[in-house]
Amino acid sequence: MAVPKRKTSKARQRSRSANWRLEVPNLSACPRCKELRPPHFVCPNCGYYRGRDVLELGKKKKKKTKE
Repeated sequence: MAVPKRKTSKARQRSRSANWRLEVPNLSACPRCKELRPPHFVCPNCGYYRGRDVLELGKKKKKKTKE
């Protein structure tokens, strides 16, 4: 079985765990509604992406009924 030859020092241990932190997500403003959204994503508020409407938000689809 592999066993460490020397004890890991506190400085080495803490410097390794110093990079375990949360990052704030990058957000950009939607050009149409100015709502914050991740870059390269469809705007969840208005459904706009790269100069056109990608999602039809606010319009409900009609359900087919059996007659």
